[in-house]
Amino acid sequence: MSRLFSPLQIRTLVLKNRIAMSPMCQYSAKDGYANDWHLVHLGSRAAGGAGLIIAEATAVSPEGRISPGDLGLWSDEHIEGLRRITGFIHAMGSVAAIQLAHAGRKASCALPHEGGGQLDLDNGGWQTVAPSAIPFIPGDRAPVMAGTEEIGRLVSSFRDAAARALEAGFKVVEIHSAHGYLLHEFLSPLSNSRNDRYGGSFENRTRLLLEVTEAVRSVWPDSHPLFVRISATDWTEGGWTPEESVVLAGLLKDRGVDLIDCSSGGNIHNAKIPVSPGYQVPFSEAVKQAGVLTGAVGLITTAAQAEAILGHDRADLIIIGRELLRNPYFPLRAAGETGDDIRWPVQYMRART
Repeated sequence: MSRLFSPLQIRTLVLKNRIAMSPMCQYSAKDGYANDWHLVHLGSRAAGGAGLIIAEATAVSPEGRISPGDLGLWSDEHIEGLRRITGFIHAMGSVAAIQLAHAGRKASCALPHEGGGQLDLDNGGWQTVAPSAIPFIPGDRAPVMAGTEEIGRLVSSFRDAAARALEAGFKVVEIHSAHGYLLHEFLSPLSNSRNDRYGGSFENRTRLLLEVTEAVRSVWPDSHPLFVRISATDWTEGGWTPEESVVLAGLLKDRGVDLIDCSSGGNIHNAKIPVSPGYQVPFSEAVKQAGVLTGAVGLITTAAQAEAILGHDRADLIIIGRELLRNPYFPLRAAGETGDDIRWPVQYMRART
């Protein structure tokens, strides 16, 4: 058996293979509610054989949405639509995960296919919140600096959303602390200029993420894995660094995090990112130094590439985005390339040979 199709046990959960679907926003919800698009989008990748299906960045509060089209889990009423999806994913033999997020200063934006720019307050937009009153793009409306009470509410929002995720049937929660969204904004000195206990030193800048992690873990069963997605670097001088990411990973592990999903960038609008196949894999390899499982993500498009990453112990999980958008059945094809015998949906068996 290849490493790619070997099982991965995390706590009591066993993934049937090491292919995960990356959380990718669909901008297709209304008022946070999941609908048939999300069922088909996520369900087809489960039918396609991925071991883990991570639902898109799901807002823990209305103000935490990137756009009006984001999924949400700030209300008990959101649970039922998501429960329908997790039921189908598990029936396919995959595991359902969800990424919990707050967009911070990158919230209140139009849908990407409608331009994606910041929405005016009188045109469907809302006031954003961030560690400091620094807009993501110069000239945009500045966010309001989060006060102590607001930070307390943010922590509670993540905790409550995690409890709802459990009710909805998810078996893995991932906390989104990457791509320039709220928790990443607190980590980076380029977006966090505070001088209180949430800004300045490394200890202070990481405080909110650690508090959120502890709050989520407090309602998330010990049997269920907890992931955190980070941007391992800002790709900008004076920003968050890979070395800080390794230290942070150790702190997160001590607080019950099982896997660090290693991405990068997103916090500085004009950062120069050297994009190439597998360009973020060095980060997942480095973070493993902290003794925690890691996921590699970013332009991983072939079975051979994924197998090499795992075979050289550079990551424990392969998290695939765009390639699964192009081909929901990538795992079935990849198994043919690696020579592994994996389960196909019985409805598709006639196409197996």
